[in-house]
Amino acid sequence: MPLMRIAKAALGLGAALTAVNSTIYTVDSGERAVLFDRFKGVLEESIGEGTHLKVPWVQKPYIFDIRTRPYEFNTDSGTKDLQMVNLTLRVMSRPDVWRLPKIFNHLGLEYAEKVLPAIGNEVLKAVVAQFNADQLLTDRPQVSAIVRESLVKRAKEFNIVLDDVAIAHLKYGPEFSRAVERKQVAQQEAERSKFIVAKADQERRAAVIRAEGESESARVISKAASEAGMGLIELRRIEAAREIAITLSRSPNVVYLPGGENLLFGLNGLSR
Repeated sequence: MPLMRIAKAALGLGAALTAVNSTIYTVDSGERAVLFDRFKGVLEESIGEGTHLKVPWVQKPYIFDIRTRPYEFNTDSGTKDLQMVNLTLRVMSRPDVWRLPKIFNHLGLEYAEKVLPAIGNEVLKAVVAQFNADQLLTDRPQVSAIVRESLVKRAKEFNIVLDDVAIAHLKYGPEFSRAVERKQVAQQEAERSKFIVAKADQERRAAVIRAEGESESARVISKAASEAGMGLIELRRIEAAREIAITLSRSPNVVYLPGGENLLFGLNGLSR
């Protein structure tokens, strides 16, 4: 008998806890709830954090995560000059807390997956079509600003708030990439040709200056010779001969034989 009473008490307590649990629900931090009533439909006010009461079977809560979440998608689009480009767009989105009942009515809990890819592709294609392929690189900040402004407006129509919008990746088609490479090679060749021309011009100027210097030197030497005789030229000849003799004396592969017959006599004496 005591065991039966304990079992009945435990069963009753479990049923009571189940009944109580079915009448409450909890909304955690960073979340909001939308309450659906079988007779009234979705209630107009969203429910904040905490533990709340509900009518079993009649009411059912749906929990929304209202924290900012990243979302990334890519699309292929054509530019103004008919070049294909692949763009990856990254957005930071969150729902408008005060419009959660409307979001639930029209889109459900998976609102972001339903809306963001569609409006993102729409905005990207519309904006990219306004620019040439090279302008997407040179005017990328302007393109990003236009994409952000347009996408924020479109998302607001669906009660979605975008905290950040950025073009994360941009890739051109193979034909345009090859054209850019050829253009870069041509620019490098042009710069190389420009350098060669500048170098030749500097060498020409150096040759002219060197020729003018040699001409001036010859004129000065000629004038000095006419005024002071050949002494200066003879001095230069002696200095040049001295430098040549010093260079030859330092070389191990050069044998110097002075002229005259005395050396030959000495060699004959040594041979005897």
